[in-house]
Amino acid sequence: MTLNSIPAHKVETAVAASDILGETPLWCDRSRKLWWVDIDGRLHQSFDPATGEHQVRPYDCQFLGSQALTADGAHLLARDLSLHHRSADGYLSRQVCEVESGLDNHLNDGRVDARGRLWIGTMDNQLHRPNGSLYRVTGDGEVTPVFSDVIVTNGIAFSPDNRTLYFTDTRRYCTWQFDFDLDDGAIRNRRLFADYRSTQERPDGACVDNIGGLWTAFFSHGRVVRYRPDGRIDTVIPLPVTNPTCACFGGDDLKTLFVTTARKFLTPEQLSIEPQAGHVLAVHGIAQGLPEHRFANPG
Repeated sequence: MTLNSIPAHKVETAVAASDILGETPLWCDRSRKLWWVDIDGRLHQSFDPATGEHQVRPYDCQFLGSQALTADGAHLLARDLSLHHRSADGYLSRQVCEVESGLDNHLNDGRVDARGRLWIGTMDNQLHRPNGSLYRVTGDGEVTPVFSDVIVTNGIAFSPDNRTLYFTDTRRYCTWQFDFDLDDGAIRNRRLFADYRSTQERPDGACVDNIGGLWTAFFSHGRVVRYRPDGRIDTVIPLPVTNPTCACFGGDDLKTLFVTTARKFLTPEQLSIEPQAGHVLAVHGIAQGLPEHRFANPG
């Protein structure tokens, strides 16, 4: 199998955001905007490629951990350990649920399945204790624990046929896949998909393309890779930053790969030679994505 490496000049800056920890990019096919968060900066942001407009809204919390699109055209925001409905005008209208309590954790990566359920996990704020868990959340705020013993939840994605769930624990350096039953919302048959324990490389956020490829960002290792469904890597995108965090497909044709990045953990010396650290990067025309599913209307 030939390995496709994307040349550096194909990677461009889409938004000069300078995020501390940019994450969870999602393309909204209704607003035709890219949406993402800065977890540590506690910012919810959007970018309109048609106009170049970049909007930023801050929120009062310790961590703005994740987001999801909602069926009513708004957003679901993960603030610390609870989920909140963000109205179309940008205000938090109400708390949907508290997902977890009593642990030194915060909500991190999540993704909505084709039935409108949010799969979202927590992570240890100290980045080394297995305090985290994966949860399934329905539109009425019902929270179901799925499994625990997680350090840093990441890389949640569903295959195009809705039969496979991918899940990454970044600080265990592994990605797993599960058989997924869309009807009953159950996962079974956990097996290892990608194992980096020997090198301690950090798979982070991920998305799938329309033919089932899994695109994963590698935090602290400056690249995005595409896995075939059989686990083999067929594409590598070297990036001009050390810390890519997550990726999604966007644009009206869903053929632009947007990649969020982080300035966090970089030294002043590294920042001086990585002017694009914290920006949203883009690569055009390498694959085509799928529309994001939307969380069932809160309430």
